[in-house]
Amino acid sequence: MQNRPIRFFHRGRIVEIADAPPTRSVLDWLREDARCSGTKEGCNEGDCGACTVLIGERVTDERPGDVVVGAPDGRSRLRLRSLNACLQFVPALDGKALFSVEDVAQVGDRATDPLHPVQRAMVDCHGSQCGFCTPGFVVSLWLAYERHRAAGTRPTRQQLADELAGNLCRCTGYRPILDAGLAMFDLPEAVLDVGPVLAALDSLASGEGFDYEARGARFAVPRTLAELAGVRVERPAARIVAGSTDVALWVNKLFRPLPDLVGVADVTALQAIESDDEMLRIGAGASLEHAFRALVARWPTLQDLWLRFAAPPIRHAGTIGGNLANGSPIGDCAPVLMALGAELVLRRGDAQRRIALDAFYVDYMKNRLDPGEFIERVDVPLASAAAVRAYKISKRFDCDISAVCAGLAIELDAGSVKSARFAFGGMAATVRRASEAEAAVLGQPWTEATLFAAQAALACDFVPLTDMRASADYRMQVAQNLLRRFWLETRPEAPLAAHAVSVWPVLPHAAPARGAAA
Repeated sequence: MQNRPIRFFHRGRIVEIADAPPTRSVLDWLREDARCSGTKEGCNEGDCGACTVLIGERVTDERPGDVVVGAPDGRSRLRLRSLNACLQFVPALDGKALFSVEDVAQVGDRATDPLHPVQRAMVDCHGSQCGFCTPGFVVSLWLAYERHRAAGTRPTRQQLADELAGNLCRCTGYRPILDAGLAMFDLPEAVLDVGPVLAALDSLASGEGFDYEARGARFAVPRTLAELAGVRVERPAARIVAGSTDVALWVNKLFRPLPDLVGVADVTALQAIESDDEMLRIGAGASLEHAFRALVARWPTLQDLWLRFAAPPIRHAGTIGGNLANGSPIGDCAPVLMALGAELVLRRGDAQRRIALDAFYVDYMKNRLDPGEFIERVDVPLASAAAVRAYKISKRFDCDISAVCAGLAIELDAGSVKSARFAFGGMAATVRRASEAEAAVLGQPWTEATLFAAQAALACDFVPLTDMRASADYRMQVAQNLLRRFWLETRPEAPLAAHAVSVWPVLPHAAPARGAAA
C-alpha cells in the first residue's frame, strides 16, 4: 500500500489533504478549512442531522435501495448517500465526491430560479424559522428528490418522514417541511450533471490501498480483503473503523487519541451480500441499510426495526460487522441476529474460523476476537421455519438508543414449541439469549400458561441495571410484556394480525404502512 495524501472531489475541483490529523472530521474540514459554513454543527454525535452531506461514488455494483443518478449506460452513473459529516474522518473521503448544502443551488439550469426545487419548496412552504437545521433538511430532501426523480416516482408523506428521521427541528415543526418535500416535485426539474463528477472520480480511481500519515498518526485504507488481512496481522493493535458512527464519538466527545486506524469502508469484497437456499451471507462491511434490506426481504416482520435502527445517514455509514464487533449491550443488530441463529466468520491472515454469535461476547464490550483477527462475514441460516419478530423500546420512536431490544423466534409443531430463541439487548452487560425462558417453553404447548412460565423465567435470565434510559424494574416489565406481544402474534389460535399490533394504521396522518424509503 502506498503512502500518499487524501484526494477527493469537492465544489468542482479535486482537493488534496496532506497535513490534517487522520481523525479530523469532515464537518470541521468543511467549516474551518473549506469555509463552507452552511453545514452546521449541532450535536456533533450524529443525532440532529444539521451536518448532513452527500457522498458520491461511481456505480460498480448497484444494490437494491441505492440512489443512482445519471445516464443508464453503465458508465455515467453516480451513487449518492447521505452521511453525518461530524462522524466521518477525512481519509474516508478519498476517491469520492463530497456534496454539501452549498452545492444544491448549483444543480441544473437555474436561469429562471436561482434556487433548487428543494430550496424553493422550503421557502414557499415556510419550512424554516431559525434556519439552523435547514441545511441538513435541504440535503436530506435533495437525496429524496434524486431518488424519486431517477425512479420516476413520488414519495408518500410517511416515506418522506422516514427519510428525514435523522433531521431534528426544534422550532419550525415538521408539517411545513414535509409539505415542502411533497411540493418540490411539482416544480421545474433540476438535473444533477454527473459528467464532471465522474470524470474527476475516474482520475482519482486506484485499485490499490494507501496509508495516510500526519501529525504522528496513521490511517490505513486497504481496498482488498488480502490487504486488510495483511494490515490487520501487521498492526493488531490498530483500531478498525468502517462507518466510524461510534468511534468518531471517542474523538468528538471523549477526546481520545487514536494514533493507528484501519478503515475498511473501501474493501468492496467485505460489502458483498449473497444467498442460496440455505444461507444468507452478509459481508461485515455491508452497510446497516443494505444488510437490513436483505434481512427484511427474507423476514418482512423486521421492517419496523430496520426503519427505527438509527437514521438513514447512520445506516448508510454504519456496518453490520462494526455494530457486532462494537458489542454494545444496547446494539440493535445482535438480538435479532441471535434469534435467527447467526454465525460469524472470523479471519486472521488467510485462516478463517466460525463462531455462533450468541457465543461471541465475553463481557461488557469484550468479545472473542483474537489479536489480528476481524469479522469477515455474518451467516444467517434460512432453513428454519420459525416465526421471527424484533421489538425496540426507546424514549423517542425514531433515531434513538434502545432501552430494551428483543429478537424473538419460535417454531411450532402441532401447537407445541419445537424450538425457541429469545435474545435481549439492554438487559445485561452483553446482548444475551434468555436460556431459562427458552427452556420453559421447549416442548410445551404454546399457550398462555406457557407464556406465564417464560415471563417468570426471565427473572432468572437477567438482572438488569437502572440507568438514564430505564429503571431495572421497567426493563424487566418491558421484556416480559414483549414476550406477551410475541405470543399474541404467534399463538396457534387467533394470532393477532400485523395491523392489530401497529400504531401506524390508526394515525390520521400516516400512510397505510410505513415505507422503507432509504
